[in-house]
Amino acid sequence: MRTSPGPRPVVANDGDLDDGGTETGTAHLLAAEHALLVDGDPWTARGRFAAAYRQAERGDDPEMLARAALGLGGLWAQEQRTVADAAATRTRQRAALGRLHPRSALALRLRIRLTAEQAYRTGEPGPMLARVAEARASGDGVARVEALTLAHYCAMGPGHGPLRLELAQELIGEASGTGRPGDLLVGLLLHTVDLFLDAHPHAARSLAELREHLAIHDHRAVRAVVEVIEVMLGIRAGRLAAAGALADERAERGATAAGVNARAWYGGQLGTIRWFQGRIAELRPMLSDLVDSPTLSETDYSTYASLALAAAAGGDRPLATSMLARLRGRGLAALPQAATWLLTMYCVTETAWLLRDPAVAAEAAALMAPYARLPVIAGHGITCLGSLHHCLGTAALTTGDADAAAGHLRAALQENLSLGHRPATALSRARLAQALALPGRSQDLAEADAELAAAVKEAAELHMPLPPGTERGTVRLHDGAGGAPDAPGRAAPVVCRRDGRRWHIGLGGRTATVDHCVGLEHLAVLMANPGHEIPAVELAAGQGAASPVPAGQPLLDEAAKRQYKKRLAELQDQADRADLAGDPDRAAELLRERDWLIAELASATGLGGRTRRFADDEERARIAVGKAIRRALDRVAAADPALGAELRAHVRTGLRCCYLGPRAEPRQRAAPRL
Repeated sequence: MRTSPGPRPVVANDGDLDDGGTETGTAHLLAAEHALLVDGDPWTARGRFAAAYRQAERGDDPEMLARAALGLGGLWAQEQRTVADAAATRTRQRAALGRLHPRSALALRLRIRLTAEQAYRTGEPGPMLARVAEARASGDGVARVEALTLAHYCAMGPGHGPLRLELAQELIGEASGTGRPGDLLVGLLLHTVDLFLDAHPHAARSLAELREHLAIHDHRAVRAVVEVIEVMLGIRAGRLAAAGALADERAERGATAAGVNARAWYGGQLGTIRWFQGRIAELRPMLSDLVDSPTLSETDYSTYASLALAAAAGGDRPLATSMLARLRGRGLAALPQAATWLLTMYCVTETAWLLRDPAVAAEAAALMAPYARLPVIAGHGITCLGSLHHCLGTAALTTGDADAAAGHLRAALQENLSLGHRPATALSRARLAQALALPGRSQDLAEADAELAAAVKEAAELHMPLPPGTERGTVRLHDGAGGAPDAPGRAAPVVCRRDGRRWHIGLGGRTATVDHCVGLEHLAVLMANPGHEIPAVELAAGQGAASPVPAGQPLLDEAAKRQYKKRLAELQDQADRADLAGDPDRAAELLRERDWLIAELASATGLGGRTRRFADDEERARIAVGKAIRRALDRVAAADPALGAELRAHVRTGLRCCYLGPRAEPRQRAAPRL
């Protein structure tokens, strides 16, 4: 058997060809190692490593076989997510290990990799720490760096913060001795992530240092994580629309850099943005598709919890309870405390609040309590939902423990302010108002009123509604004469009343007055019948009989087109002003809305600008009613963005339309006549 002489220079040699004109195993191996260790591109490198492995098998080269098998593991643990891929890679690594001297450096590195894959699945870093000790004793710098990196990756649970920081700091010190450019960047990245996970005030400083090193030597895998952290920081700053656009852009162009993680990262970021925008219910189709994806990590249960929350927010109680039951199959304590565990617990707690399920809330709170001081951050900084004290306060609200709720939510408010997380601050402030207004806390009513007023103001500034269960009216603070608060489950009062050419829209203490349009008539019927599914053809029939829509009805009437064009001019003017005022984020947001309107107009017109016509009665009604309701919601949002977003999150359109109040469940019922 042969032993490894140590790491070779990782410079690709594309000219190393065999007599037949095809690349040799050595050429494949060197090109793969350059892609992995210099460029930080394990997904491009993987095909080259596979080719090198096949040629090493044919040529009986144990060293090349081992190096190729190691490369197939990638930079992190569990990069092969499907059962078939993971099993094939483990088989190759074990086969390569069996052909090496057990005391060689390559054999040690293969044992480190195989141990890491197993430890990652359990969420327990203990076995990897034993490998770290073995690597330290070996005197091999590459083995030490790989052991430290993988041990850190296996210790992403909330209870391992000090251990991770120690590993990252040692990794940075060891990186200079390997001759591999990516090792220092990976060490700096992990150190930065640790500081964010710990809510350390120097996290931003560490990120700035990492960016400086990336400017000197780029590394695709490290840069991909930096870019998702930048989206997370945009969410914290309350720039929700801009953060969403950035997440979209990076999801499209960064799929190869993020590899198997790309879809989950994007889902986590979009879910957070839609939660704070009051639109989490919109993501049910996407989450339903994602929840059983074979590319998700074995330790990631956050998609089940996210789908439960989206379903609960949208009034789909059966789906929400089903997802919770799946999570609680062996008890929440059985879920691995890995990189997305805090995100999972956040969604479980919010779902329990919406479903008024104190048993689930209490179970989750008992597990979260030891980590109360941490922020809810998923993975390596993918997304942040604010202080974990918010979850504990919400759980206490659900179980009816007013004192505990107030204590946790006061702590959450201060920690969210420290994080600079504006959306989470507004939400925790509103929940604190609810806790202060619970029965038996009459001495806190003035403070409750003040906190809720401040929360409403903060939310309005961010163009975000307060999520279901927090708006004024769900828990009435007091009636000005010492009246008792409402029960936690009471739904917010809704108003949709016409007065001549004007409509007065109200929900949970917020009101808006808007000009008449047909969609407001449809909206009034839906809001008067919360939870009832009403056929679009009946809404389209209006006050007359339930007759079909007249044949040849246009997708977009002339009045609507004039309104769209007027709005286009306004958006362009506002964008120009924002640009001149030095607010590029606002200008970009306005221009995105303008582009959407242009696309909407284009979709409603045919050749030569002629208005398109419907195909059949039900489809005509579905399209006409849906567009009319969306135009109505746009008018409400223009008058009051938070109210418009709140309504949009609870209105469904399609062949059957429905307004879902905070706790309404869809039922079929014919529409009453206005």
